[in-house]
Amino acid sequence: MTAPPPLPYRSTPMFDETTLPAALRREHRTKPGVWGVIRVVEGALELRFAEGAPPQILSPGAPGLVLPDQPHWVTPLGAMGMQVDFYDRAPDGISPSGGS
Repeated sequence: MTAPPPLPYRSTPMFDETTLPAALRREHRTKPGVWGVIRVVEGALELRFAEGAPPQILSPGAPGLVLPDQPHWVTPLGAMGMQVDFYDRAPDGISPSGGS
């Protein structure tokens, strides 16, 4: 029997370019054992990693995966809407971004 796909155990509220907290705009990290999926529902968002990997442009249909304890930050690219889903195991169907 196959295990069901993981579901987020918590999600942030929806943020836009004016309500996105300053803490998410500067370097921060998920906790050990926690994966984050950044989902953009409108517009675009730049996701950067402290490891120096190229930035990713996230948009509707192109989410970003943040690995456990991975330093990162985001920057809105104009008007946008986004939220973050948190998982206690790797979510299905989203490729790692920015290395580990």
